[in-house]
Amino acid sequence: MADLDLPLIWALLLATAVFLYVVMDGFDLGVGILFPWLDRESRDVAVSSIAPVWDGNETWLVLGGGGLLAVFPLAYAIVLPALYMPLIVMLLALIFRGVAFEMRFRQETEAGQRAWDRSFQWGSTLAAFCQGVALGGFVQGIEVEGRAYAGGWWDWLTPFSVLTGIGLVIGYGLLGATWLVWKTEGALHERARGLAGVLAWLTLAGIAGVSLAMPFLQPAFRARWFGLPHILFVWIVPVAVIALAVLLFRALAAPPIEGKRTSLLWRDAIPFGCALGLFLLCYAGLGISLWPHIVPPGITIHDAAAPPATQAFLLAGAAVLVPLILIYTGFVYWIFRGKVRAGEGYHH
Repeated sequence: MADLDLPLIWALLLATAVFLYVVMDGFDLGVGILFPWLDRESRDVAVSSIAPVWDGNETWLVLGGGGLLAVFPLAYAIVLPALYMPLIVMLLALIFRGVAFEMRFRQETEAGQRAWDRSFQWGSTLAAFCQGVALGGFVQGIEVEGRAYAGGWWDWLTPFSVLTGIGLVIGYGLLGATWLVWKTEGALHERARGLAGVLAWLTLAGIAGVSLAMPFLQPAFRARWFGLPHILFVWIVPVAVIALAVLLFRALAAPPIEGKRTSLLWRDAIPFGCALGLFLLCYAGLGISLWPHIVPPGITIHDAAAPPATQAFLLAGAAVLVPLILIYTGFVYWIFRGKVRAGEGYHH
C-alpha cells in the first residue's frame, strides 16, 4: 500500500460513513420531529415504519467517530474539545430517544403514552439540532495553537451554528415526511405529503441561508465558490439543487395513480429520493468548501493522519467490515420493504 494515498482513502471512507449516518438516521429522527403534527394512530404507524432499521442506521455514527479517532487522531483531539457540549447533549438525546422509542409501546394509560411521545419528539429534535450546531461550529473554523484546541468553551455557539442547527432540524423533518410518503398510505400518507411540501420550501430557504452566509466565514470559502477557475465547475451544485427541488414538488403534487401496488410504491419513493439528493448536494457543497482540510481553516487530512502502518492495518479491516455492513443493511431494508399499515407494524 506504499503507493496509495491512505489519508485520502480514509477521508473519503469516513465522509461516506458520516453521510450515510446523516441520511439514514436523519429520516428516523425526522419521524420523531413530525410527532406534533400526527395523531396517535399515525404516530404508531410512523414509528413502526422505522422500527426495523433505526438501530442499524446509527452504526455509521460509530464507524465515523471511531474511524476519526483511529485514523485522524489529531483531528479527533482538536474537534472534540471544541464541540464537547453539542456532541454530549446529542448523545444524551439519542439515548433518551431510544428509551422513549421502546417505552411508548408499553404504556397502558393515555397520559403515559403522551409523555413518552413527547420524549421521543424532543429527543429527536434536540439530537438533530445539536448535530446541526456541531456542524456549524466545525465549518466556521476551530482555533488551534500548535497541535491543540485553543478556543473557549462556548466558541461553537454563534448565529451561524444556530442557523445550521435549525436548518438540519427542518431538513431531517423533510426526510421523515418523504419517508412516510413512501412507506405509508391513507390519511397518514396524505398528511405526510402536505408536511413534505411545507418542509421542502423551508429546507430550500435554509440551504440558501447557509450558502449565503458561508462565503463570509472564511476567505478560502469565497475563493472556492467565486474565484477562477472553480466558479466554472461549482455552479453545477446550485443548478442541481434547483432541478431536484422542481422534481420533488412535482412528485408531491402528482395525482393518485391506478394500477399495481408496486408501481405506487416506487412512485411514492421519488420524493424521498429527491430529499436524499438534496442532502447529497449540500454535502458535496460542504466538501467543495472544506477540502482538503479536516479541521478548518488550517489542518489538512495529511497533517492529521495517523502513521501509514496504522492506516493500512485499519484499512484491511474496513475492507471486510464495511461491505458486510452494507450487505446486511441492504438485506434488512429489502426484507421490510413495502407499505406499513395500522396494526401490522414491527411492534404489533
